[in-house]
Amino acid sequence: MLGVAVLITVLSVMNGFDQELRSRILGMVPHATITEQGGMRDWEMIAEQVNQHEDVIGVAPFINAEGMLTHQGNVKGALITGIDPQYETDVSIVGNHIKEGSLEDLEGGRFGIVLGELLARQLGAIIGDKVTLVLPEASLSPAGVMPRLKRFTVVGIFKVGADLDASAAYIHINDGARLFRLGDAVHGVRLKLNDLFEAPYVAWRLASDLPGRFYASSWVRSHGNLFQAIQMEKKMIGLLLLMIVAVAAFNIVSTLIIMVTEKQSDIAILRTMGASPATIMGIFVVQGFLIGLVGTLLGTTLGVILALTVTDIVSGIESLFNVQFLNENVYFISYLPSQLRWEDVGFISVAALVLSLLATLYPAYRASKIQPAEALRYD
Repeated sequence: MLGVAVLITVLSVMNGFDQELRSRILGMVPHATITEQGGMRDWEMIAEQVNQHEDVIGVAPFINAEGMLTHQGNVKGALITGIDPQYETDVSIVGNHIKEGSLEDLEGGRFGIVLGELLARQLGAIIGDKVTLVLPEASLSPAGVMPRLKRFTVVGIFKVGADLDASAAYIHINDGARLFRLGDAVHGVRLKLNDLFEAPYVAWRLASDLPGRFYASSWVRSHGNLFQAIQMEKKMIGLLLLMIVAVAAFNIVSTLIIMVTEKQSDIAILRTMGASPATIMGIFVVQGFLIGLVGTLLGTTLGVILALTVTDIVSGIESLFNVQFLNENVYFISYLPSQLRWEDVGFISVAALVLSLLATLYPAYRASKIQPAEALRYD
């Protein structure tokens, strides 16, 4: 019972973390991108064509670059993304997580910038401050070769609770085009898809259907290893916790062996009354399986209840003892998430029943091999 309950609860918590990470990071990172060599000039036409695909639910232009942001002597590297606020909400959740300011305050020509909450804190910048963007490009000046610099005004701060808070910054796409000397072109379009796991295939198909030399990429290339690691960790922890159920099944073996030893004379009497070895074996198989069945049913019920309420339970403990298990300054969320998946419940329950059934076979076989004459010799 305890093994099954713990296994269901732990896997539900891991599912919750997986879902939160997926919704937050992949809500900010594009599911797929399509770029064109030398820049994409007719992105509106391409976006209209791409948007006709049944799997595409959002398209937005973008300009990407890496640089350093400086403010009051603080320097941090950042991924600078030029966006159009009108279209960005179709492919990203950043507009729903603005902590200060507004995404609509990004206006072309005003050179505003929206920073991640942790990035802004590390720079010591607040709304209205000026930050300097240093690009890894050199430009000639009367003083010699100098890096390209541009001052931006902080107009917004977002917080999604992921590592992007410390590395991402947004500017208006028109400012990005002027800054990176793209003219009226953009680097490409970002796509949001119905099924993010189909992103590599859908992006490749879309890029192949477009006239010209287009390149496709997806979140699998940039963040696939992270989610593969989460899935592997979930499987390994599930396997380790399944050992708890295996230990409980071993206890069924020891319990039945002790019972067979104690009931030898009773088994012998049944044999003399005409019970066959198969009947004796069936008795102990049924008895051991019923033990496993009751434990599995109780454990499944307890595990489902815990999985559905563990978030509230942990929150109550934090409030009662004035502690915080997940610090939002360290972890990307400040609460314990849980997502119950019935396929996990079914797998765990079936696995526990199978182990319980297998655990009964050896003791039942021992019982079926008891010889009545030997068992009753001293009775």
